[in-house]
Amino acid sequence: MFGKRGNTGEIRPVQEFRAMALETALPVQATAILEPARFSKDIPDVKRSAIIEQAPKAAAPVREKNESYYDTKSQVFSALIDTIDLSQLSKLDPDVAREEIRDIVNDIIAIKNFAMSIAEQEELLDDICNDVLGYGPLEPLLARDDIADIMVNGARKTYIEVLGKVQESSVRFRDNQQLLNICQRIVSQVGRRVDESSPICDARLPDGSRVNVIAPPLALDGPVLTIRKFKKDKLTLDQLVRFGAISPPGAELLQIIGRVRCNIVISGGTGSGKTTLLNCLTNYIDRDERIITCEDSAELQLQQPHVVRLETRPANLEGEGEITMRDLVKNCLRMRPERIIVGEVRGPEVFDLLSAMNTGHDGSMGTLHANSPRECLNRMESMIAMGGFSLPQRTVREIIVGSVDIIIQAARLRDGSRRITHVTEVVGMEGDVIITQDLMVYDIDGEDANGRLTGRHVSTGISRPKFWDRARYYNEEQRLAQAIDAMEIQS
Repeated sequence: MFGKRGNTGEIRPVQEFRAMALETALPVQATAILEPARFSKDIPDVKRSAIIEQAPKAAAPVREKNESYYDTKSQVFSALIDTIDLSQLSKLDPDVAREEIRDIVNDIIAIKNFAMSIAEQEELLDDICNDVLGYGPLEPLLARDDIADIMVNGARKTYIEVLGKVQESSVRFRDNQQLLNICQRIVSQVGRRVDESSPICDARLPDGSRVNVIAPPLALDGPVLTIRKFKKDKLTLDQLVRFGAISPPGAELLQIIGRVRCNIVISGGTGSGKTTLLNCLTNYIDRDERIITCEDSAELQLQQPHVVRLETRPANLEGEGEITMRDLVKNCLRMRPERIIVGEVRGPEVFDLLSAMNTGHDGSMGTLHANSPRECLNRMESMIAMGGFSLPQRTVREIIVGSVDIIIQAARLRDGSRRITHVTEVVGMEGDVIITQDLMVYDIDGEDANGRLTGRHVSTGISRPKFWDRARYYNEEQRLAQAIDAMEIQS
């Protein structure tokens, strides 16, 4: 296939090596069908694990595969590994490498005399290319932009979420070892590992999609892989309007909130679209601001030029070297940020984020798991207590009131649709109680003939929100008044 160095150190002809390899791997002569190779370079050997590049997506339909198919694939794959020089393959462009692999697989199929239709042969070619260069059986699913989540429960069970509904996919893995190898390939790209000593791992794909792996012995039926996919084309507020997640006046209100540097917490349940909404709001940050993001797995896709991205680090094999979210947020304060964005607040780091919001870093944002704006406030109190801060309850609430301006509640409804259900302003305190006011809520009317929930975003009648003076300072007062009027008319 490629030029290789012989035992004496000279570069021997590519055709000779390829023929020798095929003759060794296969029981019949192969020289009659070999084509001239396109590469002849002396590249130093590297480990096979160097091939971690993501291959081009294959969007072919996925069919159920039987044991005979996997047996054929195993034979072809073994012959391929004995034939090609993986050290040189890793140096090639993925498209070129894929074509080279397809050429040799075609040779192997012809020599072995496998009885396969053209469609079956193409499917086998794609599967083997995906195994060598990409993520194996996952490639067809990753290529589909309509899939939001991929859930692999061991080698024999794979589920996907399409249009808010979970359904079983026909994708299968050869065995749990193949699935674990793919998991290791994914997490190794971001410098992490998954094995018996470290069976839980958070990682990401090159496009930012979130990945979680939990492996045996914690997962009893084989490795469990969960991928939260990101769309290739990043969503905007205008697209959320078209999807019905927010009304046009509501989207205008959110733009103003982001523009006038309100401190924002996006609250919602799992899969409600918190990170997507956070990405949308960051589009309205001025391009000359210094933004620092802190995340467990880097997912945010900010378009501003002055962005510093930070990511947590798990402990090593000796249990040392862990960098937590709180470490990152505390370090942010020494990096002259203008805005701090925390991908997801899960613990005591909420105290440091609130401190940053309250000490001159206006316009900071974060997401948090909660089912309502009121529960969001309660969870902040709980997470501060988790950090061991022995502060009076009233003091904690005063810190929250002085730091958070807006809570945006996202929800995934029972029909699978995602909606922004509340835009809530933190007003102040009366006694020991935090006072909030809803600027906009989503009112569910019922459901249509297809079982889809129907509703509309309505104004609560608040004509002068608390951040009115802030909007005037940023010359957004007129736009804010128009957005509030439009919401009231729509209501």
